[in-house]
Amino acid sequence: MNLNSLKGYAETAKKPWSICLDERFSLIHRIRSNQCRLYSLGLGNDDNQFEISMANSGCEVHRFDPSIKSAHIQEGRHLWYHRLSIDWRDPNPAIAAHKLHSNTKKLGTILNEFGHQKIDVLKADVESAEWKILENLILEDVVEQIGQLVFEVHIHWPGFEVSGNDSTVVRYWYSLLRELELKDFRLFHTYKDLSKPQMFLKKEAFNASSCYTLSWVNTRWK
Repeated sequence: MNLNSLKGYAETAKKPWSICLDERFSLIHRIRSNQCRLYSLGLGNDDNQFEISMANSGCEVHRFDPSIKSAHIQEGRHLWYHRLSIDWRDPNPAIAAHKLHSNTKKLGTILNEFGHQKIDVLKADVESAEWKILENLILEDVVEQIGQLVFEVHIHWPGFEVSGNDSTVVRYWYSLLRELELKDFRLFHTYKDLSKPQMFLKKEAFNASSCYTLSWVNTRWK
């Protein structure tokens, strides 16, 4: 259920990014045949041991990071860095027209531009933008093109452009998780980051964390 069996994995990674290697699903077979594809959404100083390990295992890895200096960088045979930020909306055309290249786009737009039909693993560590991005993936059916989701979620505040009282926010979060379940995604791993504050919607929460990593497998992908 994790990277221990993969070539090049090092346990020096700052946090566990668990993937499902169950033989019943496609990822392990696509790794063995060097046909898997990983998209990683993150920012700057994020630990990249997971991406390197997957690339060393033969996966085609695309890491999207708006902080890098060049538009596209290839590192080794299987690892690419792109100066792009994944958002829940494409930029306003009137604003984007003033720039030669916009570096903020929806995941569905990126897939079309790259000519990619499917992603075996989508990893996201986007600092509280994850809820709106997940909503966009569900609403536009992009999530059905993804084999596994590995998301870091933050619950110390509602997240970007999420409003309402606590009950409304929790219902919104739950509705997204429920939609994943209805699309046959199954949660197979959770990680509670004990280094983060014990907060839930700006209130102290004993024996909890403000940050969790959740991993789902799309059981329709056989």
